[in-house]
Amino acid sequence: MKDIYELIKQSEKDYSSKIFTVVDGEQAGEKALFRNQEVVFDTTDNRLLTKHREKLIREEETKLLEIEGNPIFCDILSPPKKLVICGAGHVSMPIIKFGIMADFSVTVIDDRVSFADNARKAGAHKVLCQDFKSALDEIESDENTFFVIVTRGHRYDRICLEEIIEKPNAYVGMIGSKKRVKKVKEELLEIGADPKKIGKVYTPIGLDIKAETPVEIAIAIMGEIILVKNQKKTGTGYSKEIMKELLQIPPEERNLILATIISRTGSAPREVGTKMLIYPDGRIIGTIGGGCAESDVMMKALDLFSNKRTKTMLIPVDMTGQDAEDDGMVCGGIIEVFLEKV
Repeated sequence: MKDIYELIKQSEKDYSSKIFTVVDGEQAGEKALFRNQEVVFDTTDNRLLTKHREKLIREEETKLLEIEGNPIFCDILSPPKKLVICGAGHVSMPIIKFGIMADFSVTVIDDRVSFADNARKAGAHKVLCQDFKSALDEIESDENTFFVIVTRGHRYDRICLEEIIEKPNAYVGMIGSKKRVKKVKEELLEIGADPKKIGKVYTPIGLDIKAETPVEIAIAIMGEIILVKNQKKTGTGYSKEIMKELLQIPPEERNLILATIISRTGSAPREVGTKMLIYPDGRIIGTIGGGCAESDVMMKALDLFSNKRTKTMLIPVDMTGQDAEDDGMVCGGIIEVFLEKV
């Protein structure tokens, strides 16, 4: 049987991919991966998940559900978030860094060698040092691609916007004064650009926080991007860091526990689907919220490591009590966390 995490990696570009996991009872830990309405992985001996394929493939939300009395967690695989920045000036540098911190794959385009080098030094995953039109022709975008236009001048803005509005995207934002932005839009409309597509461009770019410095402007831009991203809820999926760790260790050598938030009530800090990878020595990759909640989960995970017979554990975590308050968990709320050995 192929490794499920290899199959998850192969499914990143497919928005229809989803994983179902039995999280309690005799079959706890059994999984099925659906892609394009087909079952590509199933560990369930009695085919519980496959048997209910027709119902399960219709699920479009990361959530907890029930099949034949069994609690099943539906995990919609979120495709990678891509951030494409046109221009590598002063504002771009903090955007690159914030984008990386927010788990975006960051691509920067600039035709000036020294500016492109600055983008590489800032940590951009990919830098295209060429003219904007030819570089954008190379970009394979989708409904999870966020474009930021922060070039050095009006004519470059126009080139970028003309190319980008014809591409699939989740967001297009363009920096500039009202006069500069208006001129770019008018020029594109004059040559036949779709008014609806032009109308969807976020200008002036960024949330209105009265930003002035490059860092403040970058915060405003990333804040707006995150707002747009989170308006469409699917799931948090598997972060790049977690997937990298899972894939670099052969399946037979893995000795890790994956913690996943499967339900959430109140104002708990992290969403359903959030994951954290735990090592036997207490090291972690990712976070499910920090504080006493995470500490409690860590203690239970260490217990699970020492139990050779048990492979999974379901943990309710109450963050509304005095202990949580004393630990600074001001969000409150209750979460259920599923622990599984991987």
